[in-house]
Amino acid sequence: MPSPDSFCVGLVQMCSGKDVDRNVKDAVALIKEAADRGAHYIQTPEVTTLMELDRERLFAIVEPEASNRALSEFVAIARTLKIWLHIGSMAVRENETHLANRSYVIAPDGEIRARYDKIHMFDVDLPSGESYRESESYLPGELAVVTDLPWGRLGLTICYDLRFPALHRALAQQGAQFIASPAAFTKTTGQAHWHTLLKARAIESQCFVFAAAQGGLHDNNRETFGHSLVISPWGEVLAEAEVHPSVIISDVKWAEVEEVRARVPSLRHDRAFQFMP
Repeated sequence: MPSPDSFCVGLVQMCSGKDVDRNVKDAVALIKEAADRGAHYIQTPEVTTLMELDRERLFAIVEPEASNRALSEFVAIARTLKIWLHIGSMAVRENETHLANRSYVIAPDGEIRARYDKIHMFDVDLPSGESYRESESYLPGELAVVTDLPWGRLGLTICYDLRFPALHRALAQQGAQFIASPAAFTKTTGQAHWHTLLKARAIESQCFVFAAAQGGLHDNNRETFGHSLVISPWGEVLAEAEVHPSVIISDVKWAEVEEVRARVPSLRHDRAFQFMP
């Protein structure tokens, strides 16, 4: 059981591939490890169930939410382990032409308490030659989401959302004390920006940030950065994953959020402004 002033966060770092059944099996094993180590809230990375860049094969595999076998298994394991389980994201079929990149927050009774569809699409060409067009296969979300945990409010984001500070500020101003940032950052962008962006979002929003990540060389030859992180609202790294796959855990004292916000009350200091003509 959590103490009166803290709870334990567990982040699952994975190297998901093209086999959904194998990915789910790997995720469940790591979720169980995190629970055995005392985690009350456990988060998996973006695209937990499938890392697939080929559009034809992607659409042949992905199931709609109502009949999604992977989601059913995650609901069952949350209920069995009596944990708050946050599936960082998984692809679910929305229609014949597009999927959703969707997070699920599942309560210990197995009820899905929150869903969040990734708002910002990763459509980029990197200097390394890597090219991604997420919007070709995924519908962007339109709703920001904050949900209640027993210890406070959790704001939901996914991967590329990390580069949009306005979303994080809005989540904090809607009551979030914790922000989830599950991701599958490329090795190129991760090496350059991962730690800096996550620390900045924690400091700006004055929230704890929980960022479970994909890490390693995947079946599709994409390489992700890893380095799952728990960061305090003061910008301190409380836990970091150095190997993959792996589990990291950290005790989180939620009172630190109010302490930081009292010290620097910047979330209450917004002012309207105009640009010079």
